[in-house]
Amino acid sequence: MSRISRLPSPLLRAAACTGVAALALTACGSGSGSGTASTGSGSVKVGLITKTDTNPFFVKMKEGAEKAAKENGAQLSTAAGKFDGDNAGQVTAIENMVAAGVKGILITPSDSKAIVPAIQKARAKGVLVIALDTPTEPESAVDALFATDNLKAGQLIGEYAKAAMKGKTAKIAALDLAPGVSVGVQRHNGFLKGFGATEKDVVCAQDTGGDQAKGQTAMENCLQKAPGINVVYTINEPAALGAYTALKAKGREKDVLIVSVDGGCTGTQAVKDGKIAATSQQYPLKMAAEGVKAVVTFAKDGKKASGYTDTGVTLITDKAQDGVMSKDTAYGLENCWG
Repeated sequence: MSRISRLPSPLLRAAACTGVAALALTACGSGSGSGTASTGSGSVKVGLITKTDTNPFFVKMKEGAEKAAKENGAQLSTAAGKFDGDNAGQVTAIENMVAAGVKGILITPSDSKAIVPAIQKARAKGVLVIALDTPTEPESAVDALFATDNLKAGQLIGEYAKAAMKGKTAKIAALDLAPGVSVGVQRHNGFLKGFGATEKDVVCAQDTGGDQAKGQTAMENCLQKAPGINVVYTINEPAALGAYTALKAKGREKDVLIVSVDGGCTGTQAVKDGKIAATSQQYPLKMAAEGVKAVVTFAKDGKKASGYTDTGVTLITDKAQDGVMSKDTAYGLENCWG
């Protein structure tokens, strides 16, 4: 670590870039990314590692971190996996950020369990590690978690779907994320809890990776397996739009209820357009901003963030249901991301 810290900055950037070939490091290259937010040698170094750098949710998270770093005089470096699930890439990013002398790392874990040993090594070297959006397993593997209450997010759309069905027997399709990913599990379980349903009520379940094309394929498969599906729960809005495309191709888009989670601008517009009935909106910019502030505070006075901080969730729909708190798409579009 001491050898790296004495390298001239162009060489340091080159070394960092070489060491993270599996990742996209925005601080690499002169003047790129948020590494230019603070150039003073005494500025607090903060690292942000997201699952990918293409998903609008993580793009907005990066924007929030960049803004907060600039406002707080911190130096931000960012990295992202090649794909959602790239644990090896995230491990490499942690190692390189620790070597570069970051005071804290903010991370959205691609694999909640597999990333834990790398996090433990970073914390053992005095680095504050905060999970954003996705908790680790166990949650105590990090110093703190700033995230949406994903169980609540799922529960809100479950309660909404139950009310919107108005007593009709539900035949549910669940378009999930991927096996073992905590965010997906929590949203799925929350939906069932809010609806008052069990796994027996799910007539078809498919993993989509949160991808629109895979969501469409999953919905096509479900319609073949269970043509009578009338409720579709989706892990996020890209999967929901994929489901809508498949349903429209069958002339079923108006008689199947689709609900989702995320609150991105494209997804919220889809709610306004009637393609999705409702979505639970979350706030990635706030997660990242609060995370950067926590690292700066730690660097200045040694006070560590701890426990879980709920960054909020709001049900967005233009077809409000009695007994279910919600806001309309005008509010959703004012507060969306992407």
